[in-house]
This record gives sequence, C-alpha cells and structure tokens, in this order.
Amino acid sequence: MKKLILFFLITKLFAAQQLIVSDPYLTFKAKQNDPLYTTYTAAMERSRLYGDKGYKMDYYSEHLPINYSGDQAGKFYCVWKVDQVVVMNTGEFYEKPVVTSSFPDMMIMEYSPFKGIKVQETFFVYSSSIALVNLQIKNIDNIDHNIELYPVLELGNDSLFIKDYDKLHNGYITEHHESKYRLISSLYKNAPYPTETRDYFAASFFPYSFGGFHKSLEDFYITIKTDFYAEKRNDSLNHKKEGLVNFISLHGKFSLKTGEEVNVRYFRGWQDQKEDLHKLVEEIERLKTEPLQKYVDANVKLFSQIPRIKFKTQDEKLVYLGAFNLARGCFYPPAEKTNYNFYVFSRQPLWGWGHGHQVLHESLSMLAYVYLDPKSAENSQRVYMEQQREDGLIAYRHGPRDLQDYPHISKELNKDMSTTSAPFFSWINWEVYKVSKDKRFLSDAYNSGEKYIKWLINNRDLDKDGLYEWGPYGIIENVRDWYNAVFQVSAERHLDVDKEDISDELECVDLTFMMIKEMHSLSQMAKELGMKDASHAWGKIADLTSELVNQKMWDDSSKFYYSINKKDHSFKYLTRDLRRMEIIGFLALWAEVAPKDRAEQLVKHLLDPKKFWRKYGVPTLAADDPWYTPYVDYCCKWNGPVWLLWDYMVLDGLKKYGYNKIANQLADKMLLAVTTQLKKNHNYWESYSPDNEVLNSPPNYIWDSIMARVLIEKYKK
Repeated sequence: MKKLILFFLITKLFAAQQLIVSDPYLTFKAKQNDPLYTTYTAAMERSRLYGDKGYKMDYYSEHLPINYSGDQAGKFYCVWKVDQVVVMNTGEFYEKPVVTSSFPDMMIMEYSPFKGIKVQETFFVYSSSIALVNLQIKNIDNIDHNIELYPVLELGNDSLFIKDYDKLHNGYITEHHESKYRLISSLYKNAPYPTETRDYFAASFFPYSFGGFHKSLEDFYITIKTDFYAEKRNDSLNHKKEGLVNFISLHGKFSLKTGEEVNVRYFRGWQDQKEDLHKLVEEIERLKTEPLQKYVDANVKLFSQIPRIKFKTQDEKLVYLGAFNLARGCFYPPAEKTNYNFYVFSRQPLWGWGHGHQVLHESLSMLAYVYLDPKSAENSQRVYMEQQREDGLIAYRHGPRDLQDYPHISKELNKDMSTTSAPFFSWINWEVYKVSKDKRFLSDAYNSGEKYIKWLINNRDLDKDGLYEWGPYGIIENVRDWYNAVFQVSAERHLDVDKEDISDELECVDLTFMMIKEMHSLSQMAKELGMKDASHAWGKIADLTSELVNQKMWDDSSKFYYSINKKDHSFKYLTRDLRRMEIIGFLALWAEVAPKDRAEQLVKHLLDPKKFWRKYGVPTLAADDPWYTPYVDYCCKWNGPVWLLWDYMVLDGLKKYGYNKIANQLADKMLLAVTTQLKKNHNYWESYSPDNEVLNSPPNYIWDSIMARVLIEKYKK
C-alpha cells in the first residue's frame, strides 16, 4: 500500500504539458497507411560511430502494440489496461495512432487506447545509448478511470538474460548478444561494434510490480488479465530477477479523475557490457524529469531553412520531410581521423558496407541535404578535401578510418593502381555552394576539385585519347558492383570480381560524361571566383571532350550513346556487342553533351514503355534487353532496378534541354515508387523495382534523400 501511495505522489509531480511544434509547416496527420518514414536515430551531437542504436517505429501493424525495434536488439512497447480492460494492440484502440510530427530523432503522435483516454506519445532517441517514450495521458471522459501500464522490452527466443533488478532506480538490468553477421554485408570484424550488450529498462514511475516471461505476448495477456473468479487472483507480475526470458515488463498503476492528466516515461538504455552502467543509469535518471520541449524546438530550428513548398498532397509533404530525416539520421559528429561530420549509408538497420566510409556517389545526397543544413553538407564534402592524397586522388572511401583506396593490379601498367569513385565531386560542391553561398568553401572546393580532375586525367585515360576508362577495380568504381550487362562478362556472374569486370578495357561513356560534368562544374566555380582564364580553359576542355563523345560513342543506327572498345573504338568487345541500352546513355543530357537533334532521339527512347518508361521510374537497363529483370532480390543490381539518384540525373538533364513536362512526369514516377513502399513498410530502399512492389534490397539508404531535391525541382518556379 505504501508503494502505491508513493507511486501516486510521484506520478502527480510529472503532469507535464503536451509538446508543441511551433512551426505549422512541420505538422501533419499521418495515419497508419500514409507514406511516413519511421526510422529514428540520435541527433548528430549525441551520436557515436560504435555502440550506436537506432530504431524503427511500427505504428501501422494493427495486430501489434506501437513498438520500436533496434537492429538485433529487440523491440519495446507498452500494453494498456483501462478499468481492467486490456488493450494489446493498435487494432483495438478507440482512436488509431496519428503521427503529427516526425524529425530525425523523434516522433509525436496522438491516439486513444480507450474511450475517454487521450494520449500524446513521443518517441525520442536521445543518444546512441538511450531512447525513451513519453506518454502524456489525459482523461477527457466524464467519469474517472483506473489505468495500468505495462512497458515491455522483448527480444524473443529466451535470449534476454536478466542480471538483476535495480531497486534504487527501479530498472531492469539485462544482457543479450548481437552478431556481426548480416545478410547483405557483415560488420567489419575488427571494428569495435558491441556484441555482448547490456540493456537497462526503466520508467519514471515507481513500479507496482515487474517481471520476466518466457511465453508470447498473447500469453502475457492471460497473465495481466487474470481470472476474475479465481480464488488466488493476482494483479502482480512475477518479480523475476535472473535467468533467460523472452521479454521483461514493468507495471505501473494510477487513476485519473475527469480532466486530470499525467506524464509517464519509460526508457530503453543500451550499451556495451564493458561500459559503465552507472553512467547510463545516471543519465536516464536525469532524463526522467528533463523537459523535452527544448529538443522539439531544436528540431524546429534545424528545419527552419528548408524551402516551404506548397504541396498538392500530404503524400508529397511526407516524402519531402522524410527525405530530410533520412539524410540527417545518417550523420555522425567528427571522429578518429576526420575533423568534420560524416555520414554512413544507413544507421538503422546497421550493415557493414552501409556503415563504411563516405563515397562520392552516396554524397550526391548532399544535393538535397544542403537545404536542411548547408554547413553540415559542406563539412561532409570537406572530409574528402581533408584526406585527399597529395597527388590529387580522392579515393573510393573517406571517413574516420582515413582514405581507403583498394589498390588493384593494372594489366596495362603491371602495377597497383588506386581505386577512386564515380567522380561527382565538383558537381556536388558547385550545387552545395549555390545554396550555401559560402565563398571560402567554394574556393577550397575548387582547389581540391582541380587537383582531383588532374589525377583522373592522368590515371583514367592511360591511352591519352581524350576518352576515359575505369580503373582495374572498376566494378566498384563505376557503381555497378553486382549485375551489369556491359561491364560484366557472364549473365550469372559466376566468375570472380576481377575476371567478370571489363570496364578498364573500354572507353566508358558514363565516366566520360562524368568528367565532362566535372569540367563544366570547375568552369562555373572558377567564373564565380573571378578566375576567367581558368573558367575558359575548363570549359574548352569539356567542349573538346564532348566533341569526341559525339564522334566516337554515338551509334547512328540505334540513336544512342555507348561505351566502346579501348583498342579500336568499335562497339565490339571480342564477340560481344557493346550496344546495350543503359540509363547511362541519358547522362548525355545531364552533362549537356548531346546536340539538340540527338537529345530528341534520346527522349524518344526514354518515353518508350517497352524500354525505359516504366511504372516506377527509369530502369538501369532497357526492358527489352535479354538481361533485363524487374526483380529487386538483392543489393547492387544494375540490370533493371531503379536507382533514384540516377533517375534524378536523367530528370536534371531533361530540364536542361527544356523537357520540363517530361521531367515532372519522371518525378511523379519516382514519387510513386517511394510512396508505394512508404505506405507498405515505411522504409526508403537502396533501389526500386521498375515494375513490381516487392523489394529485397538494403533499406533506409541515404541517397534516397534525393527525393527532397526532386520535389524542390518539381515545384521550382
């Protein structure tokens, strides 16, 4: 009885007010089947590269409670009981959840689990180690209600080991194992990712009881409901303090009179078992009474610079805001060998390749991210400048573990050559500057970009004919690191990587277009910096290279651009015809290489539904090619799947040639691909099927944030 009285006293202290998002533009009403992105990670300043946990929110599965799951770390949620009526899942709610705001690290929603009980639930990933749920509960009924809450941490398979129950702070201490194995790409085995981890599960209230359980959530219903007519009716959990379980639960009781409200929080702490538990507990104790409004206000400030587009539909607005959330949620503060903030491809879920370093083709996401945080976008690009090699190389990867250039033997030079990335560097920097207007950044970027392009000229045109070939590890350099109809020798990729890839034996049309784009970008940057001679020089080299492309790489019979054999500049490689229509042919528009009449021919191919004009965007390979497949059954496929960044380059090229209506139609196809998935599973995806709705590729990939840029372009006046 004393515990219950104490609990009432404590809960009454925390009758905090509802959280308010002061900017109406950042509010909406997203129901369970709306295209809301629902993955959350800690703010950059409270994040770390290792020992970091993000969460996916599921508010849309009606057979489950509102829950938050972390990669290999289970999920946590709350079961309600109102006046002895157990409300297990959202399908039973009196009013279903509606999300009203969503930011990179937090979400605010409203619902009624029971008639007369109104709840504002806020999920907040405070740091890499701590996430919390804040429940602002109000009785809006004309009668009093008794409420019991059961916050649950569930891992399943009897894999959650209870170490102890902390009576002083009312928290469960458990442990579990997390494997470094991943289906797509396992975590780096020598990197300090925690595998033996600790959980700390606590609440802001004094628990009436607590317990650990082996059975299912359905069995838990029987435990907390109990038989009304039973002789030994028990309203307490089992107070288990050790052993393996499927899940643990805290149990709180309180009553609300008409018009009364109360604030309740529960916390999931997570850390490496080698870390200091006491520090984690102290931080959670502080957060039990910490006002959360300041964190909401910080998010409003973060989003204060984005263009205020008047969208025609809420779907577009949700994609727009979600794209910014995706990009920001992938960022970490400076660490180890970089002095600048950097991104990973994905923080939740966590997978090895996606948790590597920055790569230039992923950095195309800065074209969108710059509208949210120009300085952070600049700093991400400065990671490359900071680690650029003295000879000008920007390697394949850069980040906290420094430059990574993956040397491979060049057959032509008979020595190791460094691997770079698809060269989008100066184009990105120029686009970032056009938003940030930071002349110092532009000057530094120009100097770095000039050194880089000179390295490329020296190392990616070994025969000095003015056209460019990928390096000996071209299969990752050219981004086509799985299936590709031109650079890949066998249809099934049954040989090893080096034997499959022939991109260093061709004059490659994609790389040549990229080089032209880099030259044009340097020309524009030099002009902005008042360097007229340099601007003219880069423009002249770009024009000469464009002339070569039009002489050598255009096939007049099929009206398309292709890569050619390095030795004889033919469209043949041994017995193979290199004239396979790929999306890269349309980069002639993006790089402004195609004369007007050839641009018209390219657009005809683009609009052919039997080739490229598919339901969900422009595929990487023409649909009438024998190697084409619409199936996204793994990562990295370039024989059909839609990659949003490359579709954006097609869209950008269309606008440069005045095809604005077609560009907007392409934007709508891309939007349809994204909204279809977000409505189904609330994820962004590495790639999309041009024809189908089912995907098996890595989710929540940073470069899908380009959709914010697509929408800005669509509504630009």
